[in-house]
Amino acid sequence: MYQGCSSLTLDAKGRMSIPARHRDALRAQCGGQLTLTKHPHGCLLLFPRPVWEEHRVRIAAWPLAARSWQRIFLGSATDVDFDSADRILVSPELRTAARLEKEVMLLGMGSHFELWNSATLAQHEQETIAAGLPDGLKDFTF
Repeated sequence: MYQGCSSLTLDAKGRMSIPARHRDALRAQCGGQLTLTKHPHGCLLLFPRPVWEEHRVRIAAWPLAARSWQRIFLGSATDVDFDSADRILVSPELRTAARLEKEVMLLGMGSHFELWNSATLAQHEQETIAAGLPDGLKDFTF
């Protein structure tokens, strides 16, 4: 289970270091082979390759009515691997789609990660808090 947030920096070529606390687990789980794809909330999803492959099979089986959603998830999916410095390269197309510039946030979301433009994530979180809990979570407590 991947959790927690990491404030990271993309270099001029669009490379990002994988945080040390996730690096060993990702090497063990997938040999450093990952897949990036778009998310409609404006971030990128970063999956260990075996986890992505399970999702890919399910997405490919969606009905024709979901073709536009398949284009978003499958059409933008890009396989990436750790380089010798434990970095991954985020393609220019995906960086543009998620408005990723220099300052980014990597969020562990259990089986995968979300990669956000830092300012976009902060705005999204403020809007989410202002909207209040959805009805399905009204009884949730710690």
